[in-house]
Amino acid sequence: MAGPPADDPPGDDSIRLDRWLWQARFFRARSLAAAAVESGQVRVNGVRVTRPGRSLRPGDTLTFVQAGRVRVVRILAAGTRRGPAAEAQALYADLDAAPRQNGSPSLE
Repeated sequence: MAGPPADDPPGDDSIRLDRWLWQARFFRARSLAAAAVESGQVRVNGVRVTRPGRSLRPGDTLTFVQAGRVRVVRILAAGTRRGPAAEAQALYADLDAAPRQNGSPSLE
């Protein structure tokens, strides 16, 4: 009898990929999150994933397209519910939010 796949380590702080995307408010419905994963639009730690039930843990990095823009986020917590936006934002660190150049004059 085979155990769990190597990419799904057991643990108390793990959560399904589709559920986490929904709880973190990246998708309006869990079914939409599952469809995005099944179509291969989500990468976990740089590896394309097609199983919505793939386990995530804090420290994992997700890459996916949302509203025509590539999002890169690091999971900080698994979460326990789909709460308000402030609670959802505490579940991840946005890695693609690099400081933008504000066009300040150069020192010549």
